Order: sequence, then C-alpha cells, then structure tokens
Amino acid sequence: MKRTSKIVAAGLIGAAAVAGIAFAAYPEKTINYIIAFGPGGESDVSARLQEPFFKKLTGQTVAIQYKAGAGGAAAWSQINSAPGDGYTIIGSNIPHIILQPLQKDQGYKTADIANVYWFHYTPDAILVTEDSPFKTLADVIAAAKKAPGTVTFTGSGTNSANHLAQQRFDKMAGIKTTYIPSKGTGESNTALLGKHVSGAFSYSTVSAMLGKQVRCIAIAMDKRHSALPDCPTFKEKGYNLVSGAYRGIAVPNTTPQATQQAISDLIGKINKDPAFIKSMEDKGFAMVDVGLKDMPAFMAEKQKEYEEIAGAMGIVKK
Repeated sequence: MKRTSKIVAAGLIGAAAVAGIAFAAYPEKTINYIIAFGPGGESDVSARLQEPFFKKLTGQTVAIQYKAGAGGAAAWSQINSAPGDGYTIIGSNIPHIILQPLQKDQGYKTADIANVYWFHYTPDAILVTEDSPFKTLADVIAAAKKAPGTVTFTGSGTNSANHLAQQRFDKMAGIKTTYIPSKGTGESNTALLGKHVSGAFSYSTVSAMLGKQVRCIAIAMDKRHSALPDCPTFKEKGYNLVSGAYRGIAVPNTTPQATQQAISDLIGKINKDPAFIKSMEDKGFAMVDVGLKDMPAFMAEKQKEYEEIAGAMGIVKK
C-alpha cells in the first residue's frame, strides 16, 4: 500500500514538473497582438509600450497587427475564429465591448470576449487646438447654447468612451453638440489638429502626447492628472463627469484556462515593471490591475454600470 502511494505521488510530482516546464516555457514563439483600431491610437500606443517588455521578460516578441473597422467590432467579432493556442491576443476596450452589442448586432456579445487582463485607464478630456477661441469649459458651453449643434467634437469611435462622455456632458450642461466619430484616436487627432472640428472628446494621453499643440479644457477625473496639472477637472467646474476607457487583453474563447492564466500572469508582470509604469504614467495613462481571477466580478460591475448609462442616454436598442 505504501509502495503504491509512493508510485502515485511520484507520478503526480512528475506530471507537475512537466506542467511547470510547459508553463515556464510560454511563450516559445512570436505572439500575434491584434489591435482593433488603426495605428496611432491609444490601443496602439499601449501595445508599443508593452512590446519591449514582452521581449525583456520572455525573450520573445509580439507582432502587432491592425484590424480596424466598425469601432473595433470588426476585429472583436472575428477573434474567436483564431486558434486558442495562446499565440493570438487582442486589445480589448471598455466601454466598447459592452455598449456595441447593446445598440445593435455587431457579430459578437460581451460574454463572447475572453478578457484576461485590464492594464490601464485613460480619462476622457475635452481638447482644442492651441489657437482655438475656446479657452475654458464655460466658452464651450456658451457657444453650444448660442448655436445648438454647431460645436462639433471628434472622438475615437461610435459608442466609445469619448462618445459616451460627450453625450453625458451634453445632458449635464443642457447643451447640444455634434459628435463626429473617427476610426480610432489616431484619426481623431488628425481631425482635431486639422481643425475639421471644434474640438475633441479625447483622452488625457492625447493631451500629454500633443503638448502645446492643444489646450486641455477639462478632464474627467476625480482629481487633476499629475501629467496635466493645468487641466481642470469637470468636477471643479460643477459637472460630476468621471469617465474614460479601460484597455486590456483578450484571447479566443477556446483558449484553455491554464493558457489564459499564463497570459494574464505575463501581462501582470509587465504591468508591475517600474520602467513600464513610468513610461505609461509619463504619457498620461492611469494604471489598473485586473487579472483573470478578478475578471468576472469586474466585468459584472462594469456591465451594470454601462448598461444603466446607455439606457439613460437612449442608446440601447429597443
């Protein structure tokens, strides 16, 4: 009996050792990293900042690919057709993956997206060019009240965090502005700098990146961002707007749980690297850490939050 127990124990230890070797070996080749938008936007910037840390921690690289379309839905609706072998990952965005399926059939449902990690948050912000006649939030509101609909804002896409913030602020301020969606933040920046719009409902990171080319009118945070100390919060001006976009990593939903955990752990290690944190915060990102273990509770909380907001704003399909 004792001999049998020893044999079983030895077998379990051997199996665990093999599993440990397999886990430690991941990844063994290049990871395909899909961005659901075009180049130059927040998702692309995040991936580019992560890229050297994949190499630093694993010795392997990532191949960043752009599959823009339908505000990200084109890529998210196809991700589950990719192999679930751990070598295809995709940038995931909230509120996009919650709001899009609420409005219409996008070819996927929120529950179809296998999120494994959320790594940062970018607060919404109103930006204008440095020579804009809008100097303050009060200027924007006054112009919108004088001629409803004539103040135009670009943003990162339909039903993006920017779009939602624009709609919520219109309601809070009792104004009507016009939202013109772009295919990602890169295109939105082009529209803003080209003065094709009055301004942009954009992100803190864009203000940090564009520097003196733009003026940050207001930022949707509880407190001012350390990288943008001169930009007031909406709260300071009397509007309780705290909002923005979460970005993370998802995988095909056929990916085994152990592989999902390995990817989650890898992203978590990158996210805790001091050099990576500094590179993110210097560019205006705000770090968050939600791994696979905490994912169900986090997603349930966010789904409830954005479903309520979408319902109040009338953007839910009846």
